[in-house]
Amino acid sequence: MKKYKMIGLFLGFILCFSISGCGNNKGETGLVDGYYTATMSDYSFGWKEYVTICVMNHKIVSVEYNARNKAGFIKSWDSAYMRNMNPVSGTYPNRYTRDYAAQFLEKQGMEEIDMLAGASSSGGNFQKLTAALLKSAQAGDTEIQIVESPKSEE
Repeated sequence: MKKYKMIGLFLGFILCFSISGCGNNKGETGLVDGYYTATMSDYSFGWKEYVTICVMNHKIVSVEYNARNKAGFIKSWDSAYMRNMNPVSGTYPNRYTRDYAAQFLEKQGMEEIDMLAGASSSGGNFQKLTAALLKSAQAGDTEIQIVESPKSEE
């Protein structure tokens, strides 16, 4: 499964750059076409969150928000985590990661993201990560951005 995920990311990367032409010119949004990633500096409760965006024609066209554990397993795919989190907080990773990503894509990152009850910590991290991504996309800096984690629990 990890092999297919990597192939999918690679193909998305190729598609984004081939369609966009990777020019350095900025559109009215100030975003440079390209593929941008930001990740938290530390693991929190065993997970390290990240956000990846693709900018084409100076617009954000895709957003991926998730977290990985040290083995590379994706948090939103963790069924046991979902079964434990949902009854307590009313949400779970597969729901809130998609919600935050959809809001960011719809608003093109220019407005405040509405926090979901039960996922406000992840929502705060998402806002920090996307702020770093917007700066990168405005500068055309495709290096992975490392965002300082609030507090390491490990």
